[in-house]
Order: sequence, then structure tokens, then C-alpha cells
Amino acid sequence: MVLLGVFFAVTGCLSEHCEVYPEHCINAKADESGTQDDDCGDGVVQAGEACDQGPNNGPGHPCTSQCMLNVCGDGELGPGESCDDGNIVDDDECTNACALASCGDGIVEPGEACDDGNADQTDACLSTCVEASCGDGFVWEGVETCDDGNMSELDLCTSLCTHSPEVPTLELDFSQVKQFEFSWEPVLGAEYYQLLERVDVGAEFVQVGGDIVGESVALTVPLHSRVKSSYKLWACNAEGCSESAIVYVAGSLAEAVGYFKASNSDSDDRFGFSVALSGDGDTLAVGTPYEASGGTGIDGNQADNSASNAGAVYVFARSGTVWSQQAYLKASNSDLDDRFGQSVTLSDDGDTLAVGAYGEDSSATGIDGNQADNSASVAGAVYVFVRSGAVWSQQVYLKASNSDSDDRFGWSVALSGDGDTLAVGAYGEDSSATGIDGNQADNSASVAGAVYVFVRSGAVWSQQAYLKASNSGSGDYFGRSVALSGDGDTLAVGAYGEDSGATGIDGNQADNSASSAGAVYVFVRSGAVWSQQAYLKASNSGSGDYFGRSVALSGDGDTLAVGAYGEDSGATGIDGNQADNSASSAGAVYVFVRSGAVWSQQAYLKASNSGSGDYFGRSVALSGDGDTLAVGAAYEASGATGIDGNEANDSVSYAGAVYVFTRSEAVWSQQAYVKASNSGSGDYFGWSVALSGDGGTLAVGAWYEDSSATGISGDQLDNSAPKAGAVYLY
Repeated sequence: MVLLGVFFAVTGCLSEHCEVYPEHCINAKADESGTQDDDCGDGVVQAGEACDQGPNNGPGHPCTSQCMLNVCGDGELGPGESCDDGNIVDDDECTNACALASCGDGIVEPGEACDDGNADQTDACLSTCVEASCGDGFVWEGVETCDDGNMSELDLCTSLCTHSPEVPTLELDFSQVKQFEFSWEPVLGAEYYQLLERVDVGAEFVQVGGDIVGESVALTVPLHSRVKSSYKLWACNAEGCSESAIVYVAGSLAEAVGYFKASNSDSDDRFGFSVALSGDGDTLAVGTPYEASGGTGIDGNQADNSASNAGAVYVFARSGTVWSQQAYLKASNSDLDDRFGQSVTLSDDGDTLAVGAYGEDSSATGIDGNQADNSASVAGAVYVFVRSGAVWSQQVYLKASNSDSDDRFGWSVALSGDGDTLAVGAYGEDSSATGIDGNQADNSASVAGAVYVFVRSGAVWSQQAYLKASNSGSGDYFGRSVALSGDGDTLAVGAYGEDSGATGIDGNQADNSASSAGAVYVFVRSGAVWSQQAYLKASNSGSGDYFGRSVALSGDGDTLAVGAYGEDSGATGIDGNQADNSASSAGAVYVFVRSGAVWSQQAYLKASNSGSGDYFGRSVALSGDGDTLAVGAAYEASGATGIDGNEANDSVSYAGAVYVFTRSEAVWSQQAYVKASNSGSGDYFGWSVALSGDGGTLAVGAWYEDSSATGISGDQLDNSAPKAGAVYLY
């Protein structure tokens, strides 16, 4: 029994707990001894009890089983409580309000990154109690301007959840010369644009040029290597870029092919008989050996037609994207039938030009002799011109050291990269001498041929060497074609009339069993001393193949291409059946490579549509690195136009074609089948070819083309000037 304390009159309670829980106090009635029963659960609030509801004490009721009022944190589940874990800690599963923890209750519980007590998706804490972030698909107000649920930079919402410009629409048109013209409408939000190019299927897109401000851009492209290209445009601002749909190059690109004519185009001039490009592709020289003006020197009277077949050379230059004729060149002693322009060659910088005039008649010898002399018919001469700024002048007049009638000195010419070494072929020269600096006075081997090497020191030219084949013989035509390496130390000479039946490298030179099989001779220079390094024959040498009709060397001299336009195999493509002879004069090209001083054949190339009488290999040209090769087949008969047209169409006789091959490591493949933009019967497109150093510009001569148009981009449909000639740029 517990002695009752003082009775509190205010509440009528006998217990001090009435101060703490006054609303639950019940007046207790003391027994006669002044004591009260203290059993919790008897329904009577005794001393030390806050309440007593008898059998209703316990979980779920206001009074606990200990006769205390049920409060959150007492460990017993009371009315209005969903949990009671005996504590008032706020970061466990039961809150300090005795409610089960949940997202949105404002309390950060385990497994929650945040809880701001609301279901708003635009603030820092999402309704899932995850912190807002870019890419969650909800726009964080005041922080993000967009959120599309991904991290792409190429849609309208960037990976920083800011707005990109709208998606642009790219358009592509073609124009001369070699122009891809891109345009688009202004895009809302764009500050600049980027044009991306993929050069071939499977390649990566890469940006072309710098950032573009404006809504158009024009690219000068190598047409022969862009027929499978594709493009897209990025519209960009500081926040990111949006991407256009891909635009694919389609069609033949004929609209973009550069079309060049003489400024005084006339019937039978045969503009394009020979072509040459500078290393950068910005200077083009075109030989026109049948042009008839009697003018002399630079930019003379083009309207004069008093000297039939005197010949002329036209120089074109590019400034930016614009081509124009820079000069009209004539020999200083221009005369009837000199055929000035039979051959042309340019230095890498385009500032030195050598021109062959195999029909020139002076008997002078050496440097700057008597030009007025006409006593040695078709002896031949070479003229060297130089450019200062845009002004051309003749630097020297060159003759063979043993100048003689019918030697045809100047039939072929080649310059080194710096323009200081010049090789001149005279396939009609008659000496039976062999090797280096032999007997020049001998005339016992008719049309054996010779090559003369000249060098320049400052502005002074001198003859350095007189070269003959190691097996010099009548009718060999040694010097019909020549090519020099960039440094001038390697020289290839074609002798397409040579008769040995040998094959491969350094075979039997004394054999004469295969008439006009042809051969190529490689010479090298050490200091000022020349020597023969190799004697090359086709791997399938045969009579009438004319191996050596054309030659081309890479810049380092380690890759050599040789045309054999009379070869007869019906094979197509790379390394086909060489033993086949079913396609007379289909033609072939052989690629040789040098390792150290050792030469070997790397490839045997045929046209993809090889056919009888196509004369594939009539002309060849190599890029500086030797990895791009252009081959002319001037008698090919397809009526296709532009790039990669219908090869099987043989409806246009002697229209001509050019084939572009590329090398990856040691493997060759055909890259493009090239036709004139106005293919016509008897145009002989591919009679001459030239490549820039990087292989990105291709010039092709069609010396029988018939338009009377003049200049650049004229009327290609005109046929009023037969055999006027044209040149095409790709």
C-alpha cells in the first residue's frame, strides 16, 4: 500500500501525475487507512500511474500496459501510430512521429538521396527522392532549360541540358571547276556551322575546313575520289550542336568537271595533246602542237593563222577557286610545222615550264644557238620558260649536243621537282652508242633514240649527260617517253620499239625475238654522274605490246608505272591472266617498285572493261607518293559521261576514258572510271593525263574534241570546230 499524498484541490487528484497528465487524472478515494490500492489494470489510477483503463490498457489504447499514457517513442503501438520503435530518432524506418518512413515525408531515410516533402518533379529532389540531374527527363527549374532524357550532343537538348540550335537542312549542288556547293537556310539558335565529310562508305565523318559563319560554303574536291562521299552539317552554339540528315553524292558529277578550251580555239589545233600540272595543282600547262599562229613569245597575236602546226602552249592558273588563262606561249622562233607543245612539263611550284617542239628545224647545238637556222628538218628543240609572279618569260632555247635532221629532240620532256634538271627524249636519234656519253657522231642505228640531261645553276643551263640504251638498236625508239623523280636523280626512259623477248628485270637484252615488245631503262645519278640501274621488261613481254609507250615516276623514284598500250590480254582488273591474247591492243600498265637499288614488278593492271583496241596505257601519271595512278585509254568507246558511268556501253567509238587506281600498302585497286563531261565519238579523251602531287587534281586531254568554245566552262555541246581539242579537270 502507498500512503496517499496531499490532495490537490484544483484538479481533485490525489497524485502528483495530475500535473503531467491532468486530462487523464481520476479522483482517487482513499480507504479507511488513508491508503490506496496500486495495482495497474484495476481501473483505478493509483499513485505512480498516469492512467488505468483496466482491461483496455495496452497497445492500441491510450493507456499502456504500464498505466502510462501511450506516447510516440514508448515502444508500444498507440492510436494513430503506424510504428513505434522505442526511440525518437528521425533517420530510421520509424519516424519521430511514429509513422513509417516514406519518400515525400520530408525526412531523408536510408536509400533516399533526398526528401523535400513534395512530389514536384521540377525542383532539386524528384518525387522518387532522387536528386535531380541532367538526363533524368525532368527539367530542373532555374538550372536546366531542357531535359530530353539522354546525353546526346546532336539533338535539340545537349548533354548540359541546354538548348541546341534547330536541326539544319543541307543541300548540295555541283559546278565547275571541281566545286561542291553546300547551302542551308539559317537555323534558329545557331552561332556557327560545321561541315563534315565522309570520303567513302565505312569511313568516319570528319570536319572539312573551319567553323562557318553564314549559310553556304564551296569545296574544291578531287572528283575522282569523291563519287562515293557523303556530307552532313552541324548547326552549333555555345551549348551544343544539332545535326542535319546525311547528304549522299549522287550521279556522275559531270556538272562539276572543269572544261578548258584555248583562248583562240580553232579546228585542228588539237589543244590537249599534252598536259602538265604543278605539284600543288594550281598551274596547268596545255600543249597544242597544231596551233597555227605565227606569233612568237608571250601573249602574241592569237588570231594569226599563218604558220600551220607551229604550235602553242596555254598556261592556266587557279586563285582560290577561280581558274583563268594566265599566258599564251609561243616559241621565240615559231615556225611552220615545229609542233611546239608536243610535250610539256612543269616544276613542282609551277614556275618553270619546259616545252618540246620536235619539228623545229635548226641545226644549232647546245644552249641558245642560232634559232633562225632551218637546215636540219625535224631536229627538234626545247624551250624553257619561267614565271615571276604571274609574268612569264623564255629563259633558254635548248638543242641536242649532236642535233641532226629527224632526231625529234623534244618529243618527250621531264623536269625535276625544283625545275633544275631536265630530261629530253629524241627517239629519232641514230647513234648506235650505248650507255653514258658515248659516240654522238655515229648514225648507224636509225631511230635508236637518245636522251639528253640538262641542269640549271641559277639561270644558266648546261648539258650534263647523253644517255643511250645499254642495248641500243635500230628502231628501238629509246626516249619516246621519259620521267624524272622529284630530286632528278632517277630517270626512266621508255623504248617502246625494243625487240627483246625477255621478261622481268635485267633479262637478256641481246634477244630480238619479239618485235616492238618494248623496254624501259632506269638511270640514276650520283653527284653529276649517271649510270644505268635496271633494264625492265613486262612480265608477259610480247611482240607489238609497245611496253614503254608511257612512263611515270613517283616523287622518290621508287614507284614506276609503265604503259604498254598494244598488250593483248582480255583480262580485267588487277593481276589477271597475262597469258591471254584475246583482246588485241587492249593495253596494260605495269607497276614496278624499288627497294634500295633492286626493282621488282608489283602489279599488272588492266581496265575494268578491257576491250580490243582501247589502247589502255596510252598515257600514265603518278601522284608524288606513288599511291595514285591515272591511266589513259584514248580509244575506249563508252558513251558514258563523268565518273563511274556505264562501262559496258560501246556506242561511241574512240571517245576515250581514264582509269584511276589507288594503292594501299602494296595492294592496288581501281578507284574510278573517268569520262569526259561531253563524251563524243573520236574525241580521244585520255590522250594525255597529269596528276598533282597529292593526286587530288587530274587533268585529261582530249585532243580531237570538237567544240569551238573558248576559255573555261564554255559550250560543251558545240561541235563546230573539229579537232579543236579540250582539257578536263577532275
